[in-house]
Amino acid sequence: MKRLLSIELQKIWLNKASRILTLTYFILLSFIALIASIKFDLGVFKFHLAEMGIFNFPFIWHFNTYIAAILKFFLAIVIVSMMANEYSYGTLKQNLIDGMSKKEFILSKFLTVVLFAFCTTLFVFLMSLILGYSFSSYTEFSIVFSDLEYLLAFFVKLVGFFSFCLFLGILVKRSAFALGFLLVWNIIESIAKGILTFKIFPESDIPSYITPFFPLESMSNLIVEPFSRLSLVKTIGTQIGLENIKDYDVHFSTILIVLTWTFIFISLSIKLLKNRDL
Repeated sequence: MKRLLSIELQKIWLNKASRILTLTYFILLSFIALIASIKFDLGVFKFHLAEMGIFNFPFIWHFNTYIAAILKFFLAIVIVSMMANEYSYGTLKQNLIDGMSKKEFILSKFLTVVLFAFCTTLFVFLMSLILGYSFSSYTEFSIVFSDLEYLLAFFVKLVGFFSFCLFLGILVKRSAFALGFLLVWNIIESIAKGILTFKIFPESDIPSYITPFFPLESMSNLIVEPFSRLSLVKTIGTQIGLENIKDYDVHFSTILIVLTWTFIFISLSIKLLKNRDL
């Protein structure tokens, strides 16, 4: 496993575009800290984002993982390009000639996906600790390390999403088309969700039981948007008569769905590569 992972990391690091995108991704993650410096002063209307509680423990785990997940598309480009380059440069065929099996080849890619997800999760964890201890009003140990399930959900979300990107890279062979397919799939899920909700079952809860099983929808459901949890937003909602009934918890069932899709994507990748004439 160490040998397979070493081979993939060398390929990524020696590719200038992949190296720049990877570094850019982690630099952008660091920019979450800049949110703390954002201040608005519009006469009587003044507020400082850091003072709104976004960096309070344990809310920071929810907020930072949600924001960091938005930036995952930078690494998605790296994952898709990593696969496309195998076809373009002929390294896939060379690896197989050198004795690597097709299953080992996919395993090496999947290990890279897991490593990227783990490093990102660790990075967000450390950054959140620093920001939290700098701005949080609550620094008791029991509070600081509560709600860490958001980090688990974040890790699973990245592994699932990158596995999907890996499958698309193998399926389409060209990075631009693979990313385009990802966008199209996202649109297809949105259309299907709309049809189920407003056309087929307009007065039923059935769509809410079906759509969570869609791959991208299930990944999205792992970490629900955190902004409506803020006290300021809750106060405004109460004043205008809006009741917030959102469920912000991380559910094991959703994690299981995403892990199942991850297994499906990797299995399909292996099957596709085995059946393909290289």
